[in-house]
This record gives sequence, C-alpha cells and structure tokens, in this order.
Amino acid sequence: MLAEFDLLMPATLDEALSALAENGPGTALLAGGTNLVVDMRSGRHRPRVVINLDRLEELRGIRCQDGYVTIGSGVTVGELLENRDIHQYAHALCQSALLFANPLIRNRATVGGNLADASPAADTVPPLMIMDGEVQLASRDGGFHWVPLDSFITGVRKTIRRPDEVITSIRFPVPPAGSDTAYYKLGLRKADAISVVSAAVRIDRTEDGTVGRVRIALGSVAPRPMRAYAGEQALLGKRLDPESIGEAARLASEAVSPISDLRGSANYRRQMACVLVSRLLHQISSRTAGQPNEE
Repeated sequence: MLAEFDLLMPATLDEALSALAENGPGTALLAGGTNLVVDMRSGRHRPRVVINLDRLEELRGIRCQDGYVTIGSGVTVGELLENRDIHQYAHALCQSALLFANPLIRNRATVGGNLADASPAADTVPPLMIMDGEVQLASRDGGFHWVPLDSFITGVRKTIRRPDEVITSIRFPVPPAGSDTAYYKLGLRKADAISVVSAAVRIDRTEDGTVGRVRIALGSVAPRPMRAYAGEQALLGKRLDPESIGEAARLASEAVSPISDLRGSANYRRQMACVLVSRLLHQISSRTAGQPNEE
C-alpha cells in the first residue's frame, strides 16, 4: 500500500518548476513511474508531494537541428525505436531500447527517468555516453544549463541534479560519416532482465581507415555507468585488428570495479566486460565504414 502524498498535475514546465521550488525536499517527480511507483510501494521512497510531468509537452519529442539530436526527457524508450534520427545516428541506443525490459515497460518508461534513477545498470546510459550525451537541467530560479552525461551520475542512484531541478532534455552531437556504434546487454534471461554487464562502443574512422575517435562505456560493473578511457586511448590512430581490439578490451576490463551479487560475481563481470568489448569492436570492424546499420 502506498503512503499518503499530495499529487500535483502541472500543465506546463513553468508550473512544474514553480511547484518543485515551492514544495522543496521530499518532493518526487513522476514521469513513466516504472521506478518511482515500485519504490513507493516497497516503502523505499516516501515523498510528501508527487509532481506528475506526464502532461508537459515541453518534455516531448525528438528533433535533429543545429548539429545535435535532442531527445525530450519525457520521450519513452519505445518511442526511440520509432524515430528515424535515432536509428540513423545512434544505432547502439536503438539496440539498448530493444532490450529494455518488455514492451509494456518500454511504452511507459522515459529516457529522462532512466537517467534520473541513476542505476549502475541503466540501459540507456552507456549508449548515450558513447555519443557524448549531455543532460539539460532546469529550475525556476536558475534557468537552463547543460551537463555532460559522463559527470551527471555520481554514484548508485545519485546524480548532480538539485532537488529544485528537472531533467528537460538529453542531446548528443550528430556523428560524422564513418561513425559506427554497437551495444550488448548480458542478462540472466533473454527478456525483461536487469543487465549483469552491458557495453556500448563507438568508432569514428578517418579517411585512411584508422580510428579517429573511440568511446567505450560499460554498465553494471561499477557504482555508476563508466567510460573505459584507457581502452579508448589504446585504439586511437590504429586499425581495428585482433591485436588492438584485444588490448583495448583488456584495458577496459581492468578499469571496472564490479561487485558480486545474485546476478553474477565480480570476477565474472570483469571477464565479461572484456568479452563484450572485444565482441562489439569485432562487429564494428567487420562492417563497412559509413554503411548504415540495419535492425
């Protein structure tokens, strides 16, 4: 049974920001509710006031303009799968959306909510990290500002978002031609599973076929989703061959700090981080540079 709380239903973002500022600590933001409602039922979270953001058109939509793809924080995970720009520019994000829980949850859970929950296993975070994603935060008194996703999540269910701020958008730069991405999620079953380990990689090739930019991000292997910087550095300026891929995967696995739990041991997670990074880099290596991805 849910504890008593006041439910507010703002019609605009301005109304929501004002309500958040006026009610202060103890206020929760409700988007899809796939995490918050579960936490409230379990008693883990007992907000005094809940502000429903579902009516806010300002948080909806996906657009590509001024060199960025921008995703409203209220966009559902299911909507990512229907958007042409996401398919074209962020194939790894489509792959993560396809593996996100089940269709019912995908049609309720929002991208902003997945980031705000700040789980180490958050499915959308590694794909957005490899795209150099940024999070837009807004408050009544502080206006709007962007922060890198890589620094937005600070620990298990912890972010830099202040109590008076709302996540309004997520954006990433349109990648150059020759960019390719891939994602894989390892779970205990094929569907509706929390990841044991997840990995996303991005390679931007130069005209001579070498690696001009690389991003490697991992989930469920540290207190927060993380970038494998040493693994990335090992690939810069090189060709994707078995030797360079093996070295990058090894360095990526050495950077993780996993725990042991019911889903897997720390040692297993460390080994699988190496395996997944290697597998994804080999996938990208086998594809023609600049060739569109197909689901």
